[in-house]
Amino acid sequence: MTRTIEIVLPGVVEPTGLQVRTTTVPAPAPGQAAIRVEASGVSFAEQQMRRGKYYDQPPFPFVPGYDLVGTVTAVGDDVTASLVGTRVAALTKTGGWAGHVVLDAADLVPVPAGVDPVAAETVVVNGITAWQMLHRVAKVREGGTILVHGANGGVGSTLVQLARHAGIRVIGTASPRHHGTVEELGATPVDYRAADLPARVRALAPNGVDAVFDHVGGPGIVDSFKLLARGGTLVSYGSASTRDDGGSKRLPVLKLIGRLLWWNSAPNGRNASFFNVWAGKRRAKAFRARLSEDLGHVLTLLADGALTARVAATFPLTEAAAALALAESGTVAGKVVLVPATGA
Repeated sequence: MTRTIEIVLPGVVEPTGLQVRTTTVPAPAPGQAAIRVEASGVSFAEQQMRRGKYYDQPPFPFVPGYDLVGTVTAVGDDVTASLVGTRVAALTKTGGWAGHVVLDAADLVPVPAGVDPVAAETVVVNGITAWQMLHRVAKVREGGTILVHGANGGVGSTLVQLARHAGIRVIGTASPRHHGTVEELGATPVDYRAADLPARVRALAPNGVDAVFDHVGGPGIVDSFKLLARGGTLVSYGSASTRDDGGSKRLPVLKLIGRLLWWNSAPNGRNASFFNVWAGKRRAKAFRARLSEDLGHVLTLLADGALTARVAATFPLTEAAAALALAESGTVAGKVVLVPATGA
């Protein structure tokens, strides 16, 4: 039996409250594959989970880790043996902060040869989210203009690159310290703290934008909707502004969805949508096919050099507390990634 290290979130704690545990990796059951994890990401979801604020997180204690990249080391019955030795990516929601994991083989997406695992990790949940919001939800055409909030972040920086690759003009909000990064990605930066932010965006897009991608929520969501051109789409995919609020973990999301539904019911010529990457999971076959197709597109762009991995920092798995603290600091551009630790 293989022994491995995993990171446990025991309850509502500060990052320093994360626990390092050694456990035994079970043998893969029929339809499963064992994976040696080479990279796992630190996403906004973990920031919410440690506060008990993620909408459908499991009961404490549990192992966080929303996505991962690794190499298949063994397979169970009903899985082709040729999968062993293949580098794969997987969307997990939880469980990825470990040295080894066992997952359903049907949930694994091959990583193109030659792509570094850390680079690939930066575009798993970020890439899926960005691709599906841009191409499946908003369906912005070449020549359009979009507004991306948090354009220096994990999802935001990926979304900017995908949009530019598709011939779409991008206005990106970020703090002034990250404006250089946003410009390098090909977007026009705007200070997200500016009191006249809507006016600044209007100056750049007088007729409104074709889509707004908003992970912030809160009162600012109203401005995001008002900045849309006729026929435009607001894609809301989070409520970062309520991360540190007390009370129910579900209420902010439910309020946000309610507002979006109300806007959609009014004859205003604009659309509003709440995006969740797990939508449609109950239809497992279709969900997996869509996931594989979309992540495949993103990984191919990465392999071809059309998409650049934005790595803020890497930390050994055993230093997950420091990695989470950095991710929460608001000072980074790109994604914080966990890599194997000695003995993991």
